[in-house]
Amino acid sequence: MLLAVPNFSEGRNERVIDALEATLAAHSQVLNCHFDEEHNRSVFTLAAEPAKLAEAVIFGARHAVELIDMREHHGLHPHIGALDVSPAVWVNESQRPVASEAARQAAEGIAELGVPVFLYGELAASDERRERAFFRRGGPAELARRMKAGELKPDLGPSEPHPSAGATLITARPPLVAFNVELDDPNPEVARAVAAGLRESGGGLPGVRAIGLPLEGGRSQVSVNVHDPEAVPLNRIVEEVSRLAAPHGATPLVAELVGLAPEAALSDYGDEVPIEGFDPEQHLIERRLPAAGH
Repeated sequence: MLLAVPNFSEGRNERVIDALEATLAAHSQVLNCHFDEEHNRSVFTLAAEPAKLAEAVIFGARHAVELIDMREHHGLHPHIGALDVSPAVWVNESQRPVASEAARQAAEGIAELGVPVFLYGELAASDERRERAFFRRGGPAELARRMKAGELKPDLGPSEPHPSAGATLITARPPLVAFNVELDDPNPEVARAVAAGLRESGGGLPGVRAIGLPLEGGRSQVSVNVHDPEAVPLNRIVEEVSRLAAPHGATPLVAELVGLAPEAALSDYGDEVPIEGFDPEQHLIERRLPAAGH
């Protein structure tokens, strides 16, 4: 069994989210669904045999084209499309080749819908295309400009974004952890400063990507992706966020796990910054897969 983690640019309309989940569930096992109104994003974790997994993602993309209009989309999370990103995920190294093949099959099917597809990560055609931020910078309008000017060509599909569904990012990778930490300071510049110090590109923790975002209710958020959660478990993220926030007079209050995580990510995690709604039986890959019959 492989996993896939399709991210859709809809986190507010539960009718649309439920419809997408029904489509995905018809072709795969939906292990988790996480959606957020402020990010305006839903993240599904799927499990299936490789061919079925690619099929599930393609059917999900087709339904997203029908249901999500990016011309009306507003949300905190960086994005370029209705099905914004969908990695195929191998749980053990032996699955790596089949995960890459499943990702490519999904990419081909999405391109046939008239949606341009960009391959990133280890499937990228060049080093500069490895990071999602390369495609997302400036948002959908800037992506459209770059494509129309011939500055950026898709790996598959049309040379311009789909009129309503934008474009999609595809890769194959091992499990990463999407993790949000809320600060007790409403100033997003504090969260951005913390994120800058936290991420690898700023001299922070290896394999860490982070951005700072505003939230309602007198808080701000450091939104983090941990690419090697065994080497950098989440307690290390919290420790570093605390250290970087302290000079600004800010403190982390609560955390949030988006989707599933490997058990190693939660090793030695304390209770100083609780993870809201966390249930090991529902949120750890190693426990969720056996529970789902895989």
